[in-house]
Amino acid sequence: MEELMKNQAELPENAFRELKEGEEYQPVMSPKHHFPEVTGWSVTWGVLMAMLFSAAAAYLGLKVGQVFEAAIPIAIIAVGVSAAAKRNKALGENVIIQSIGACSGSVVAGAIFTLPAIYILEAKLGDPALSASFLKIFIASALGGILGILFMIPFRKYFVKDMHGKYPFPEATATTQVLVSGEKGGSQAKPLLIAGLVGGLYDFIVASLGWWNSEFTSRVIGFGETVAEKAKLVFRLDTGAAIFGLGYIVGLKYAAIICFGSMAVWWLIVPGMSLFFHDTVLNIGGSTITQTVGEMSPEDIFSTYARSIGIGGIAMAGVIGIIKSWGIIKSAVGLAAKEIKGTDQPKQAENDSLLNKQPRTQRDLSFRFIGIASILSIVATFVFFWLGVMNNLLFAIVAILLVTVIAFLFTTVAANAIAIVGSNPVSGMTLMTLILASVVMAAIGLNGSSGMLAALIMGSVVCTALSVAGSFITDLKIGYWLGTTPKKQESWKFLGVLVSAATVGGVMMLLNDTYGFAPDREGHLVAPQANAMAAVIEPMMNGAGAPWLLYGIGALIAIVLDRCKIPALAFALGMFIPLQLNLPLLVGGAISWYVTTRSKNEEENKARGERGTLIASGFIAGGALMGVVSALLKFGGFDFINTAWLDNPWSQVCSLLAYFLLICYVVKATKK
Repeated sequence: MEELMKNQAELPENAFRELKEGEEYQPVMSPKHHFPEVTGWSVTWGVLMAMLFSAAAAYLGLKVGQVFEAAIPIAIIAVGVSAAAKRNKALGENVIIQSIGACSGSVVAGAIFTLPAIYILEAKLGDPALSASFLKIFIASALGGILGILFMIPFRKYFVKDMHGKYPFPEATATTQVLVSGEKGGSQAKPLLIAGLVGGLYDFIVASLGWWNSEFTSRVIGFGETVAEKAKLVFRLDTGAAIFGLGYIVGLKYAAIICFGSMAVWWLIVPGMSLFFHDTVLNIGGSTITQTVGEMSPEDIFSTYARSIGIGGIAMAGVIGIIKSWGIIKSAVGLAAKEIKGTDQPKQAENDSLLNKQPRTQRDLSFRFIGIASILSIVATFVFFWLGVMNNLLFAIVAILLVTVIAFLFTTVAANAIAIVGSNPVSGMTLMTLILASVVMAAIGLNGSSGMLAALIMGSVVCTALSVAGSFITDLKIGYWLGTTPKKQESWKFLGVLVSAATVGGVMMLLNDTYGFAPDREGHLVAPQANAMAAVIEPMMNGAGAPWLLYGIGALIAIVLDRCKIPALAFALGMFIPLQLNLPLLVGGAISWYVTTRSKNEEENKARGERGTLIASGFIAGGALMGVVSALLKFGGFDFINTAWLDNPWSQVCSLLAYFLLICYVVKATKK
């Protein structure tokens, strides 16, 4: 037992490298022993984390278009509370807490990237056929999440065992290090909580009290206003703590790429369009615009024209990702087909018996269960499409075929992206799904508002399935390294999906009532991906076509970037997301670079970087949660903001000063 506890103190030497011929990986928790995993403690904390981080991720994602990964903060909290409660052998329990709780970010991404578009189109078109009830949001998110889990389980062995050491799994690596550190993880909870309080209070003051403006813009002075109106050049910076923290974790490299994409659109394309088409009314893709380009503000030019270039870039980046992953898709599908084919043999009971004789760390849910559950889930989704969305048998049959094929094939793409770079290009793949769904459904006669609703619900199911599948492979890799039982992770992941789906449904309806997502509503949440989805399907479903020329320009840019070895998806996202939400990413990334390079001692730089990551995670979680609290207060009629003060240029000067002090806090805190 003493040797067993010793082994629990650190990961084996071969945890992150490829295994030699005949070498086996032995996880932290021995497969020969049983450890506490699924307990009342772990399930309760997992559900609580799923609820809290679903609410936080929904608010932040709808505000800036970026859904933070909750795995690391949840892991730190899990270790901290377990240490505080002095629980013995809590490693397995902490993995379950993290696994259930991590459903939050993945389910939220699937929902907020698509479903707010229903509210946006409803506000624009005024058609009662476009409505998103809590039940529709919950069912679409829950069914998509369940399909994502079921479609990923057959690929577990391939990604986490057969490809051991070949994929870096960056997020899984960081989360595993936190979980296995034990006492170190408990001590890390303190700076995370302090940063959460600081970031939460900072963003609460902005959102609920209005002590200073949420943005600093070049329009704060007369010259800046003139440049914005004449040259269509504008500088905008969101000074929130949560977005700054997001930039720190993204890092300087990807933050710079995203920001360069934004600068290319806002400081080159927008002014360039005004220069060359100043007195021209550009009607592209069947639009009914009456203003000349010169009469528009920079923001109007971006939303009317330039944003579509970003949409084209995102879609093409998704296609490029699929092409590059085609070999993995074929091999993974082949592996799954062989495994599932075995379930058709007569000796099913004998096969299940052999499965149970495998080491505890290699036991999955039986393929018979996966097959039956997949069929039932697909049938449930079909019934939902038929009776709850489309009310037409033919439309529902075509819809379920599209959703099932796309979700299954793209599952491996999502897992591959997570395994290599730690991020899932789910928005690009969902955009492709929506375009395909719109073309096909319109071709069989489902168009107009009903077609828009159907396409968005279909996109939501696919988006959630891909998002959950990508997140789930991270959980399974963590479990593989640490030695938990995959079957238990797989079983209880369903609970996390249901809790997160219910939470995001309630939060989304609350935020729509409080802020709204429609661009013409004052103080609306940006919901950039959902706005993109709405912009794509509305013209296609109304028979007016789409701005294919602008999409084509964006697609061409993505191809050129890929040939130049520049991450096309990151650049394209920058082209689409508003400038004020991209510049803070660059600020956060720059601070991350600064605190990790200012010492000649590499170990000290590494320690500072880790502390900075904890602080940034606290800013994200605290700021996003306080955003939800602010929404609740406004929803309840408690509004303490003085709009006259926010219209005063000095409120923007105060915001810049507060932002500077926030940055100073981060730099100083990383030295401790």
